Amino acid sequence: MTDLPPRWRWAALGEIADVVGGVTKDSKLQSRPDLVEVPYLRVANVQRGRIDLSSVATIRVPPRKAAQLELQSGDVLLNEGGDRDKLGRGWVWQGQIPGCIHQNHVFRARIRDGLLHPKLLAWYANEVAHKWFELNGKQSVNLASISLSKVRTFPVPVPPVEEQLPIVEILEYHLSRLNVAENCLAAASARCEAMVTSALLVDEAVASSPRVALRSLLAAPLSNGRSVPTSEGGFPVLRLTALKGDRVELSERKPGAWTLDEARPFLVQQGDFMVARGNGSLRLVGRGALVRDQPDPVAFPDTLIRLRVDQSRVLPDFLSVVWNSPLVRRQIESLARTTAGIYKVNQKHLESVVLPVPNRDRQSQVCARLDQLRLAQKQLTRGLAVAAMRSASLRRSLLDAAFSGQLTGRASDMDLVEEMAGV
Repeated sequence: MTDLPPRWRWAALGEIADVVGGVTKDSKLQSRPDLVEVPYLRVANVQRGRIDLSSVATIRVPPRKAAQLELQSGDVLLNEGGDRDKLGRGWVWQGQIPGCIHQNHVFRARIRDGLLHPKLLAWYANEVAHKWFELNGKQSVNLASISLSKVRTFPVPVPPVEEQLPIVEILEYHLSRLNVAENCLAAASARCEAMVTSALLVDEAVASSPRVALRSLLAAPLSNGRSVPTSEGGFPVLRLTALKGDRVELSERKPGAWTLDEARPFLVQQGDFMVARGNGSLRLVGRGALVRDQPDPVAFPDTLIRLRVDQSRVLPDFLSVVWNSPLVRRQIESLARTTAGIYKVNQKHLESVVLPVPNRDRQSQVCARLDQLRLAQKQLTRGLAVAAMRSASLRRSLLDAAFSGQLTGRASDMDLVEEMAGV
């Protein structure tokens, strides 16, 4: 533990707060009329620095359990499990939903006698103490977790009570400004993503061009890949994750349990357009990407459909542009079918999709203009990423300064923070 300013002290969380786990859902109890139905928070509701109430489930529990676990304003909620980076993630409950409780994967820390401002605990756990949770959590095959007894030992810096509210006010002032800046960066990033699509939509030649069903534009029948188990040293096959934006990332592959002769009908070639046959998200099913480079031998799996167009009518680059446009996305999403939570499209669905097809010269012009836009988009995105990293570094340094007693409330605070962040 690091040295603290005079009159500050380290305390285990269990010394200054009542820390409890939540309710475990028992499906057998959910139809019992003698139990009370109450809202309860899950890991997805407890985000880093905010409580997400966009989707709150309910649960039936005994009345005594509901009373024991009812959240109070000022309770600090911390995640117990999930991905490793979710351990300790959380925020302060402010009484938004009366009678709300929490599930067993969310810990509740109720600070005793005003010993520590709840926001100071939440900020420290969220932003400063990542390493502690990573070191003290346990990893199973798919999930990380941390025990209630271990969380009670979590070391927390405790300033004198009279110093706490000024620290909170200073942090809220600076963090609110960083939040505004980060929201602007996120909005700018989203606009960058939409820039190419918007340019296509306003292109009059594309908008007014004839609509042609895909089946009339094919140079070969659509082709499903083959399901192949992974096998060390086997012939390589693409992963579904190879579809990256408008291109197929050929390095996204795994060794399959088949030979070159078995894989030969499924070999990928430059100019092939690969379409996702199924996905857990409707937004992603039917997404397509172009094989832009000549690949070394690699096949494609049953999760992808290969599409080869007649290049005398449609340039592969132009297909790549229009395929993921809103015009085509709306059609694909209306055609997709869902089974067990997985959305799927088949060859017949895709053949009926209608595309705008201007003449080849106009297609070439559109592709050239969009290439220029993509270059500008990459440059903007790179700049936004740098700015986002700078903001994240400032946030970490601001909180480090706060929990080492270096914030004064003067304008010079941010000069110190920037020096600590190295920006």
